[in-house]
Amino acid sequence: MKVINDTSVKFLEKYLNNSSPTGYEAEGQKIWMNYLKPYVDRFITDSYGTAVGVVNPDAPFKVVIEGHSDEISWYVNFISDEGLIYVIRNGGSDHQIAPSKWVNIHTTNGLVNGVFGWPAIHTRKSGKEEVPKLDNIFIDIGAKDKAEVAEMGVHVGCVITYPDKFQILNGNKFVCRAIDNRAGGFMIAEVARLLHENKKELPYGLYITNSVQEEVGLRGAEMITQRLKPNIAIVTDVCHDTTTPMINKKQEGHTRIGEGPVISYAPAVHNIIRERIVDTAQKNKIPFQRLASSRVTGTDTDAFAYSNGGIPSALISLPLRYMHTTVEMVQKEDVENVIRLIYETLLTIEPNNSLSYFD
Repeated sequence: MKVINDTSVKFLEKYLNNSSPTGYEAEGQKIWMNYLKPYVDRFITDSYGTAVGVVNPDAPFKVVIEGHSDEISWYVNFISDEGLIYVIRNGGSDHQIAPSKWVNIHTTNGLVNGVFGWPAIHTRKSGKEEVPKLDNIFIDIGAKDKAEVAEMGVHVGCVITYPDKFQILNGNKFVCRAIDNRAGGFMIAEVARLLHENKKELPYGLYITNSVQEEVGLRGAEMITQRLKPNIAIVTDVCHDTTTPMINKKQEGHTRIGEGPVISYAPAVHNIIRERIVDTAQKNKIPFQRLASSRVTGTDTDAFAYSNGGIPSALISLPLRYMHTTVEMVQKEDVENVIRLIYETLLTIEPNNSLSYFD
């Protein structure tokens, strides 16, 4: 089964290149819904922007496959008299990578370009150099003073994103900002496409869910699960490739790009659903890795699992390098294998199968 085709990659590129910061995901959701439209029966959207494509909407048993659509960003927080802009986080933005990066400031007048400035090496004292911190990184938009910043349409509360675009490195490495977790939205859309193209009839309703606001506390998943009230949720997100420098494998575990989807073990992960996924991977010869999470997964899995009196939920992750940077990197084969694993698992689910530990 061919998983990703040329049209798929073009969609992924368009989807990643579009800015969808937390709280401002609507344009990205429109791109996603337009791609998904031929493969679903209807859409559900909520007031904060989560989008759900539904197959078999009248079926009483409901299965969710889910990713999240938002990306990390910054907010304008303070504008100095000299026209320099200081920021706060919108999600887990990394202050250490900011200096010398280009940015887009989103205003009602359109995009305003700027750069995170930084003092030249010649002006810094050896051995006593300041490191980038939230209180010293700043954006320069070329304005001479605070009044000119205002004339350009920039004000406190404007959201700021990075403009870095999608690239393919060495033939099979997808590199871009916002792969965390626009890749999830891409993969669940591809599952829907494959089900449609292969004419698979599911004995339940499938809810392909692209949630908002994961980066600020799983909020989109928290809202949509109350509305959908699913019977099962399979969540996909990214996890760390821990084989690059300066990562402690004894703390973070051992997972690597190119070695397959990562199946999580955690209190929120339902053991029966997880073992169904493991069995599916083994039967279909899909390579996979394992990851243990202490207390919480830190993903939308937690929001689904602990909602509505408890929703049996599982997590399949895509290993990724350089999370929350502008050069996030995943391997094409892993993306394809996550899609395959979700697809094949869905084909094993029967509404009448018990998920109780006590039957």
